[in-house]
Parts: sequence; structure tokens; C-alpha cells
Amino acid sequence: MAGPRLGVNRRGSPFRWLGWIAGALAWGAAAAIGTVFALVVAATVVVISVLGVVVLALTGAGIRARRSVQPPADPNVIEARNIGGHSWVAYGWDGRR
Repeated sequence: MAGPRLGVNRRGSPFRWLGWIAGALAWGAAAAIGTVFALVVAATVVVISVLGVVVLALTGAGIRARRSVQPPADPNVIEARNIGGHSWVAYGWDGRR
């Protein structure tokens, strides 16, 4: 068995404190970057959720509007609407081609 070696510094390098400071700075930077990334991901999830709700609401409104439109009783009759004064707009006249 070998005994303790003489002349070896058992406490480590004299610049050990420099390693601790560098490690602490690296840990702090990693924590800050991780926090920023977490906030970006959370904001992205919120935006995607809001856009999904908007798309679903518009889809529901479109389906409701489509159901409320009734086909004309007689396909040979065109529909005309007065849009003000002597101006009229006719619908259905081009569908008989």
C-alpha cells in the first residue's frame, strides 16, 4: 500500500474559487435562458389556443349562416334586392345557363 504522497496540495488548485465563480455564472445564465424559453413556449401555446378558438367560432358561425339560408321555392324565380334608391341587385339569374 502506498502512503500519502508528500508535497501534493490536498485542497486542490489555488484557482478553485475561479471555477466556482465560473460555474455559478454558467448556472445563472442557463437558468435565465431556460426561463426565457419557457415563457416563449407558454406564450406560443396561448396564441395557438386563442387562434384555435377563433377558427372554431368562425366555423360555427359559418355553419349557422349556411343553415339559415333557404333555397328559393321556385328555381325559375330570381331574387332582387333594393340596395337604395333606384338600385337593385338580382341574384340567381346566372344560374340557369
